[in-house]
Amino acid sequence: VQLQASGGGLVQPGGSLRLSCAASGRTFINYPVAWFRQAPGKEREFVATMTRSGTNIYYANSAKGRFTISRDNAKNTVYLQMNSLKPEDTAVYYCAATSKMLLTTRADDYGYWGQGTLVTVSS
Repeated sequence: VQLQASGGGLVQPGGSLRLSCAASGRTFINYPVAWFRQAPGKEREFVATMTRSGTNIYYANSAKGRFTISRDNAKNTVYLQMNSLKPEDTAVYYCAATSKMLLTTRADDYGYWGQGTLVTVSS
């Protein structure tokens, strides 16, 4: 499985962005997926994850109520809709997938990673 993230950019506080993560490989539709982010000088942190069917979804507290993770298995694509963005959301955002078939927030559990897309929230 190869992942390609896109959709980052510069946005003003309070604005919105939608990140996309396109995957190759038929097995992708069977894998739980997630978004992580890494701000300058900080460790990578969990943002959101969902199971292959989308039945179970879990968000970091910082993302609850503002971000929405979704997937379109027919298109092999995962999305992260981000609303009400804040300067502290500035980071490189990474999509990830795991073959472990569990819902996890640990980066070490994810074996497949996209290259990252930069989101900058600034006026």
